[in-house]
Amino acid sequence: MPTSHRPLRWALIGASTIAGQWMVGAIRAVGDEVVAVVSGDLTRARDFARQHGIAHALDADAGLSGLGVDAVYISSTNEKHEAQTLYAAAQGWHVLCEKPLATSLDAARRMVAACRSAGVVLGTNHHLRHNSAHRQMRDVVRAGTLGRLVAARVHHAVYLPVHLQGWRLTDQAAGGGVVLDIAVHNADSLAFVLGEYPTEVTAMVSNTGMAQGMEDHALSLWRFASGLIATTHQGFSTPHARTGLEIHGTDGSLHGEGVVHQAPGGRLSLKRADGERDLPLDAHNLYERCLGEFHKAVRGEPHDMATGESGLRSLAVALAVLDSARLGRSVAVSAA
Repeated sequence: MPTSHRPLRWALIGASTIAGQWMVGAIRAVGDEVVAVVSGDLTRARDFARQHGIAHALDADAGLSGLGVDAVYISSTNEKHEAQTLYAAAQGWHVLCEKPLATSLDAARRMVAACRSAGVVLGTNHHLRHNSAHRQMRDVVRAGTLGRLVAARVHHAVYLPVHLQGWRLTDQAAGGGVVLDIAVHNADSLAFVLGEYPTEVTAMVSNTGMAQGMEDHALSLWRFASGLIATTHQGFSTPHARTGLEIHGTDGSLHGEGVVHQAPGGRLSLKRADGERDLPLDAHNLYERCLGEFHKAVRGEPHDMATGESGLRSLAVALAVLDSARLGRSVAVSAA
């Protein structure tokens, strides 16, 4: 879905699965260009570039100088995000970074501050907020159709595909584990729909034998300043679980089924005293919509992109979940 804007020239930092499956096509679909891919493994970078028709394959960010780059998409392992973002900001390039934004709040704060100081856009690739169901849920909530909001539920336990069963299950220093991988999405989805982040979390985690030395399942309760309480479930080892997002109020409930995936689709229904009806969903590509919102941010227009600050706040929630599970008590959430 082409948009009216000056095309951006993108470099991919990280020859990742998500870059290949989703981002290359989305960048080109909105009229932008992918000019280079960077990977610490030059052979991997060259294979990725050949597969996707990208002109330049590099093994270091510094090689991007002189290629006319406007923006970078960072999808390296999480512990590398900070240094790569700081480098891009210093070059004056806009940044779209994968979630979690970083592995610590201090690192995320430095990323936000560096991009702000450089006058470049920092976005966090929380793609789920670009699902049609999430956007309609936000509209229904804003309209007051559900009455006073009392509860929410996110069920986001899946089966981690075999081709992704690498560092996410084995490397805690890289930000592995299901909480940093999925709970950040749940935090952003609820914030997008509800307009607020939780202030307190209580959590338990478990290891079902899939991950090594870290959690592969987590259940938690999140309390919001408005009084709403949410339950969240994220997991890596449930191939037959149903996923979804629910919002419940005194006058109605929203039930979203299959709406926390990378692809569009799913089902959204609104149930009230007068009955239940399905709300129609569009089939727009979530990543193309994200890039459209990124362009709005670059132009200084109102947008729905998850900013760097959004990424910081969703990271704060995920880290509080891990702290709560470790300490065995409720933990306050603070991104300050």
